[in-house]
Amino acid sequence: MTKVTYGSPKAIWESPLLSIKWKRMSLSGRHRCFALAGGIMLAMTVVSLTVPRGPFLTGLADVGYLLLTLAVGMAMLANARSGLGADRRFWALMGLGCMLWACNEAAWVYFEVVRRTAFPDPSFMDVFLFLHLVPMIAAVGLRPHRSESEPKFRVGTLDFFLLMVWWVFLYAFVVFPWQYVSVNVTAYDRNFGPLYMVESGVLVIVLGIAARGAPAAWKMVYLNLMVASAVYALGSQAVNLALTKGVYYTGSLYDVPLMGAVCWMAATALTARDRQPEASAPKAEDKWGALTLRLVMLAILSLPVLGLWTYRWDDSPAAARVFRVFTVLAAMLVLGAFVFLRQYLQDRALIHLLEDSRRSFENEQRLQSHLVQREKLASLGQLIAGAAHEIDHPLTAIMEHSEKLWSHQRLTGDQDALVRKIVYQSQRTRELISSLLSFAQQSSGEKAMLDLCMLLQRSVQMRELERHDQKIHIETVLEANLPRVWGDGHQLFHAFVQIVENALDALEQAGGGLLRVSAQRQGDQVVVQFSDNGPGLKEPHRVFDPFYTTKPVGKGTGLGLSAVYGVVQDHKGLITCQNKAEGGALFVLVLPITGENASRALAAARS
Repeated sequence: MTKVTYGSPKAIWESPLLSIKWKRMSLSGRHRCFALAGGIMLAMTVVSLTVPRGPFLTGLADVGYLLLTLAVGMAMLANARSGLGADRRFWALMGLGCMLWACNEAAWVYFEVVRRTAFPDPSFMDVFLFLHLVPMIAAVGLRPHRSESEPKFRVGTLDFFLLMVWWVFLYAFVVFPWQYVSVNVTAYDRNFGPLYMVESGVLVIVLGIAARGAPAAWKMVYLNLMVASAVYALGSQAVNLALTKGVYYTGSLYDVPLMGAVCWMAATALTARDRQPEASAPKAEDKWGALTLRLVMLAILSLPVLGLWTYRWDDSPAAARVFRVFTVLAAMLVLGAFVFLRQYLQDRALIHLLEDSRRSFENEQRLQSHLVQREKLASLGQLIAGAAHEIDHPLTAIMEHSEKLWSHQRLTGDQDALVRKIVYQSQRTRELISSLLSFAQQSSGEKAMLDLCMLLQRSVQMRELERHDQKIHIETVLEANLPRVWGDGHQLFHAFVQIVENALDALEQAGGGLLRVSAQRQGDQVVVQFSDNGPGLKEPHRVFDPFYTTKPVGKGTGLGLSAVYGVVQDHKGLITCQNKAEGGALFVLVLPITGENASRALAAARS
């Protein structure tokens, strides 16, 4: 039975009535932002129609335009501050574009309001006006609506700079010669207007493309920005035509669409925080990635075409043609460097992906092998337990009757020898059954805090005392203050003894060698290594299989390392073996360091 406290803050917050009310408040808040934008645009229209041309109208229009542009930039930067990942970079680049835009408007305020002079034509601030759209185009290229789980290359910064260099090159190639090299105001206006219109059109197009495959919240952001950018582009073209005809003045009706576009962008930035657009998996309609590569390719291929046009068909003054040729060469050098660097980063990212895939595949194979080994040992243990018990009863009877017959005084010499063989083989069979039962009945004994260094030293010293071969050397390298582990000391000791015994047998067959036993901490694990320079393992993948042995008949059952594998698994550890490149075998045991649960269990046991 679930208890619900209707007066709790969580219950009140999650109540359906309040949820609907909150959604309505949020929706009305969004509508208020766009209604306020429309109100400002309407007020500007009224002012343009009622206030006569003069310093007051000029100052009101210039200062109002500047404040609106700053407000848009601040709203977008605020979104960037509260966002994460590509979302933050998107709004940061959009805010940067608005701040460049505001720099141009500040120049208009300085000339027309402060100095009360006409805005110079051409002006250096036109560069800021032209470049303010570049960060916005780059922001859309980040695709913040795409989820981070999608494989991405970390080349967004390079793409931004490549795009920036490309548009700077276009400005320098098309406009700059008439602005500073061979000054011609008519030619400057004739080239700047269409190029700026093309740049604005590119922003509108990429916003529309991004909106196609975006989720609902992001689609609304893209569409609102697209409509505002389209209104701004058409308004700018109308202002350029009015300037050509000499009918434009600051604060006229031609400025109303421009201010309306700025207000629309401000409303979009403010409502985006309430919408909280989230990234999602890419859709089939989202073709932006392929389009980006095509645009980059087109930008690179256009450079030699523009250079050839300048050399053969450009009828500009000689100084302008020379400037354009050097501009093309410089752009080819810079863009080529960016492209090569971008390709290098992509190749590195692909290599990392391939390495991660290889490691994941190897880990999956290793895990599958361990699971198969555990199932194999479990099934074999059940089979052996039942068979050993069934064999033990008749074997016991055979040994009893053989011993009685052996003790009989009337046996001949041949009969006595035969009975001795029967008793000896029965004892060997009893030892084998005992080993099988020990293997099948591997159960966790009483566990405690263990000092692995002490267990390793005891296992090595025990085998050194039993063997007197001067050609075999054992070296121990144990890390000082090695953390304790939680486990069964008896089981781990016999596991270490078994591994050392196998290594020494291999070295004895090879005529001597070195066994190196080491233990060290790696993170939250203890790694124990048994490394020898013997002949190595014939089939490393079968070492832990039950009944697999390379020893002569009668010297091994093939269950020792299988039992070691089971002990390590029971201690939540991992054991692997392999042949070393320089020769010899290497066994690696990884055991977890005692955790908080084991410490609590130890404390409870002591209390």
